[in-house]
Amino acid sequence: MANRLAQESSPYLLQHANNPVDWYAWGPEALAKAKAENKLMLISIGYAACHWCHVMEHESFEDEEVARLMNEYFVCIKVDREERPDVDKVYMDAVQLMTGRGGWPLNAVALPDGKPVYGGTYFRKDQWIDALKQVAGLWKNRPDQATEYAAHLLEAMQKLQVDLSDDRSPFALSDLEQIRSVWIDQLDFKWGGRQTKANKFPLPQNLLMLLRAGHLMQEENMIEAAEVTLEKMAYGGIYDHVGGGFARYSVDEYWKVPHFEKMLYDNGQLVSAYAEAYQYSGRERYRKVVEDTLGFIERELKSPEGGFYSSLDADSEGEEGKFYTWSYEEIGHILKEDAKLFCDYYNVHPFGNWEGSNILFVLEEEEEFAQRWKLDAVAFSQMMAAGRSALLAAREPRVRPGLDDKILTSWNALMLKGYVDAYRVIKKPEYLQIALENAAFLTQQLSDGYQLFRNFKNGRASIPAFLDDYAYLIDALTALYQVTFDKQWLDAAVGYVAYADAHFFDASSGLYFYTSAIGEQLVNRKMETQDDVIPSSNAVMAANLQSLGLLLDKPEWRDQSLDMLLSMKKDLLAHPAWHSRWGQLLLTQIFPHYEVVIMGPESVGMRLELEEQYYPNRIFAGGDQENLPILVDRSSSETTIYVCEGFACQLPVKTREEAWHLMDN
Repeated sequence: MANRLAQESSPYLLQHANNPVDWYAWGPEALAKAKAENKLMLISIGYAACHWCHVMEHESFEDEEVARLMNEYFVCIKVDREERPDVDKVYMDAVQLMTGRGGWPLNAVALPDGKPVYGGTYFRKDQWIDALKQVAGLWKNRPDQATEYAAHLLEAMQKLQVDLSDDRSPFALSDLEQIRSVWIDQLDFKWGGRQTKANKFPLPQNLLMLLRAGHLMQEENMIEAAEVTLEKMAYGGIYDHVGGGFARYSVDEYWKVPHFEKMLYDNGQLVSAYAEAYQYSGRERYRKVVEDTLGFIERELKSPEGGFYSSLDADSEGEEGKFYTWSYEEIGHILKEDAKLFCDYYNVHPFGNWEGSNILFVLEEEEEFAQRWKLDAVAFSQMMAAGRSALLAAREPRVRPGLDDKILTSWNALMLKGYVDAYRVIKKPEYLQIALENAAFLTQQLSDGYQLFRNFKNGRASIPAFLDDYAYLIDALTALYQVTFDKQWLDAAVGYVAYADAHFFDASSGLYFYTSAIGEQLVNRKMETQDDVIPSSNAVMAANLQSLGLLLDKPEWRDQSLDMLLSMKKDLLAHPAWHSRWGQLLLTQIFPHYEVVIMGPESVGMRLELEEQYYPNRIFAGGDQENLPILVDRSSSETTIYVCEGFACQLPVKTREEAWHLMDN
């Protein structure tokens, strides 16, 4: 029989709707029951694409014996971490303090008032039963001890809040040199990413910081670190060579074997990173990754309303990666006489290259392979393209991985920014059209005035948004203005900044809380300043304030942005890899940052032409109306470019080459 989760919209919660566990969703009903009955809360957190969440569900939550134990001693609460990252962050802190590690599934036990007292990640069935009995016995026989421990744990969690820097001296080039020296020894120059023998995650903000800093500092080793990572990920099995798009991480140092789930937030950011790398280098591999990844998004994650779905599962038919892997014989049957060359290039073997099956990956460019084997490069490239198309068609009838079809504001904003970045570099009009549709959807369907909602499913939004929803959407709308010069997107961004200031800002620290002051108050109110697989929401807000402060001539916003950055100086210099979004903002303080104003009838087209020069520290405004402070007194009947720095503008020019010359660094 279905439990209460059958009434929920989250695909992750619905996965557990037929468990014998008497699950509640996180909400007033469950919290009130725990307090009224003085029962411990068992808070189990995961997400729809999580492989080990599925394993624990099958081993424990579908088991009648385990369910009886859980139902008797606990109020059992299921949480979708993607819908309620606020809850996840609180109990993740607790579990990491208790065990020294984190991950999902995340299983925490809390007192009736919500204070955590026990937790871990994945448990085997026997471990889980033992843990439940022990913690239930503690609460029954020694409640004072449990309460005291929970109080100490909460105190430790509160001390994890931001340690603001006392050094508020202006940033200098020496700070960047320190960042480079700290970071460079952590990087893997052979295979890319961080030096590790374990899992490797794509960290797009790191790649952007390394590429931009390397370019501005003329440090070839930083550029090399970024390009090696971009190349090896695009070559590896973490990238879907047949259908486009990246998996969440690889389980080895070579990017060969992916953990096969595909997440919207990864692919949105990676589109931005590869688009910028293509702009910098002109390398066609990067352009192809952008185009094929957006092809995957449009084919598999785009909703009819104009939003983007959240993820695809790692599993199909109960087996991880089954949808994406191939046998040697299967490829031979599909590709016939072309199969041998295809298999040679993609490292497909008769006995498999992973658990008896084959993951497609490459070790070199098609041209290099063709040259080595004395093949016609054009014909070989056409053969490989035809082979990939044939495999994509052959894959289509397979049982598909589960789709998490909820729509999240913050993740959609990252994808929106990806489309904008792809459009400004590759210039395909369809990318702009999809970006405009998504922006309209987010600002209309997920916004009540300037109050945002986190989620959208079955035609409605239900969860108030968090800081990352506001920060990422403001960033994406500001970027969308810069490729359209349509002021409505800036007006929306300004409205969301005002709302965030009113409900998230903390005057004592100068930073923003992750949760709204008028939202649900958890046992610990968090601030997010460190990047993870997605960027720090405070770092993005600081960058937003700088950009909008320049476009709207709001010096108080620019001052606030700099103050936020200075408050993170100590952490940024000590741990640059985990503060790379702050590092990107730092670059704008040390190197010239240009405001580029383009006025006249061909302003939008000229703006795209200017993208053919790579320079990361600049922001664009323009059009044919003086509708922003930075545009006043700059109307022109012919297209005219002003290159400004701190609102001090050089003489206007007419051609892109003249403008590029003014921005040479």
